[in-house]
Amino acid sequence: MKTIKGPAVFLAQFMDDKAPFNSLDGLCEWASDLGYKGIQIPTWEDRLIDLKVAGESKTYCDELKGKVNSYGLEITELATHLQGQLVAVHPAYDIMFDNFAPDNCKDNPKKRTEWARQQMISAAYASKHLGLNACPSFTGSLLWHTMHPWPQRPDGLVEMGFEELAKRWTPILDVFDECGVDVAYEVHPGEDVHDGVTFERFLEATGNHKRCNILYDPSHFVLQQLDYIEYIDHYHEFIKSFHVKDSEFIPDGKRGTFGGFSDWKDRAGRYRSPGDGQVDFKTIFTKLTEYGCDVWAVMEWECCVKSPEQGAREGAPFIASHIIEATEKRFDDFAGEATDKEKLKRILGL
Repeated sequence: MKTIKGPAVFLAQFMDDKAPFNSLDGLCEWASDLGYKGIQIPTWEDRLIDLKVAGESKTYCDELKGKVNSYGLEITELATHLQGQLVAVHPAYDIMFDNFAPDNCKDNPKKRTEWARQQMISAAYASKHLGLNACPSFTGSLLWHTMHPWPQRPDGLVEMGFEELAKRWTPILDVFDECGVDVAYEVHPGEDVHDGVTFERFLEATGNHKRCNILYDPSHFVLQQLDYIEYIDHYHEFIKSFHVKDSEFIPDGKRGTFGGFSDWKDRAGRYRSPGDGQVDFKTIFTKLTEYGCDVWAVMEWECCVKSPEQGAREGAPFIASHIIEATEKRFDDFAGEATDKEKLKRILGL
């Protein structure tokens, strides 16, 4: 067993043009004052990190790490969700996903994909320079528009989609392997890898690449009505990152799983602050500890009711209260004695 590290916070949703949320120093001081021990850095935020420079310069990374450490914090991971998303984009989503790309890549899908690939390679080397073990990301999607099969999907379409997804990612995974860093894909609706079956398809398509792993976020599984506890039993060996995010699914006579055209607060499935939804974090922390998952517990705030300020204040003590200090003793050790093979044989009647 292994004790989960934390509490930590993902900074993406807290970025703002106003202090302290507009600079690394400001966010570090804010997070430290709230009781967090780690920060997960969104690498698309150039106010926090220059990813290209970080991939080229260990000196830059040492200075970045030193700055974060000076606030009593550690960098848990470098998040690359937006860049990973752009590794694979179906043309139907080109216009909206161009928002994630730099201006010189907009309206040019080929150039945008190459930019995303280079960003992921930079993230591999930057993670190595910082001494990190995992890099959270998204797979992107070529098939999501066919997820509900109408019109009927032609035979071979899904297989071809995962082959192409793996073709784009495998060279990137090879670089991460050279750097000794896992890619922890967030299994997420909207991505081709959004549950257990699709993760297995992708893993197989990559040739069971050892750097192809999982960011575990139970909130997405509640919305899909997937057993997020049993998921850990199936995939614990692949879980390299962990987002502490809550959600709830409350269907009624008008709203169900596909209620996505409504605002978030009006949907049957919606994200909540940790402790306000339906996720059984007590059991999750127990399972991850029992399986020895070496992860940081990172709060991700995405609540449609509670303010981010309150969510952040409550997040650190919530996580801290769920972290289990893995025992190194058995409760009945006091009644044991040294092993005596002859005595064991007598107990067994041998």
